[in-house]
Amino acid sequence: MHQTPKPFELARRLRAGESLFTAWMSMPEPLIADHVAREGFDAVTFDMQHSSIDLLSAMRGISAVNHAGKPAGVRIALEAFGDGARLLDTGAEIIIAPMINSVADAKRFASAVKYPPLGDRSWGGNRFQDYLRQANEMTVSLAMIETTAALAAVDDILAVPGIDGVFAGPSDLSITLLKGEKLDPNNQVVKDAFAKIMTAAKKAGKLTGCYAPSPERAKELAAEGWGFITLINDSLMVRGGAQNALQVVRG
Repeated sequence: MHQTPKPFELARRLRAGESLFTAWMSMPEPLIADHVAREGFDAVTFDMQHSSIDLLSAMRGISAVNHAGKPAGVRIALEAFGDGARLLDTGAEIIIAPMINSVADAKRFASAVKYPPLGDRSWGGNRFQDYLRQANEMTVSLAMIETTAALAAVDDILAVPGIDGVFAGPSDLSITLLKGEKLDPNNQVVKDAFAKIMTAAKKAGKLTGCYAPSPERAKELAAEGWGFITLINDSLMVRGGAQNALQVVRG
């Protein structure tokens, strides 16, 4: 039987070297997140960059996921670093920031989501002294590496205090590395980029995460040592369930 993890165990488990599989949510409905959280995923992550999930629905979704006994993560919208801090106040344990292309981007991200001395996160008022003392260690900030610029600067990005690790985006990496010719997240150039990112993270002693193009690829990535891995998104879960039922009755 799947054992429900304790609150704020996500960072500890990742730092212990576990590969954790997260569901990826794009639908702004807390009940869907609640249902998904009660399955065997290690976490549920809300995507605010490429979906209709706004700040309020993300906050409600985090509460639903936490109520189900699971940790919640969020990919914030582009340069919405302040939202990251507010979502941590709500109970998120991992914040993923897209398009971190430089040290300057990484510093702005870390400044918003880490308390002093690592950053300048403001006190939200709905937590307690114990949270303040532990928050920088028990919440995770992942900078997305998904462009040629970010790939070139990955070592310097990882060296920024308050950046706990990196999150590789295969789709955008394929677009940028193939110069806009096509979307091909399984292309060899993407696998080579993933290898470079993994090597840099290991050298820096920091965490890794990535979006897996398929469950089969997710299994491979876990075997390669990737930490926080997106296994499947909510739209694929809904469509897959519908297709499976229809296949039974219609063939």
